[in-house]
Amino acid sequence: MNRQSHVPSSAGASQSSHRSYNTGFVLAALLTLLPFGLAMYPSLPRHLTFIAVLVCALVQIVVHMVFFLHLTTAREQRWNLVALVFTVVIITLLVGLSLWIMYYVHYNMLGL
Repeated sequence: MNRQSHVPSSAGASQSSHRSYNTGFVLAALLTLLPFGLAMYPSLPRHLTFIAVLVCALVQIVVHMVFFLHLTTAREQRWNLVALVFTVVIITLLVGLSLWIMYYVHYNMLGL
């Protein structure tokens, strides 16, 4: 009675996962160091530095979502994507409308 059990190997998936995390780490580090360098050693005009930092921040958000949170457009991820879009809409409304209210409060208080 020789009982052999076959355990499926997940070494390939683990290797792929480590590669994904390492790639995400390198990209996130670069997208952090680039704006830091632009801010510490200003070589661009101020408005271009602001735009570069903003673009790096937006790209870094995407890098974190893809490489660390593993959000994709796959069918299994639909509800996660719907929740993310809903969260972004709510936060945008909350921040945008708060700024709008504060602007008009400031505008109306200047007349006093």
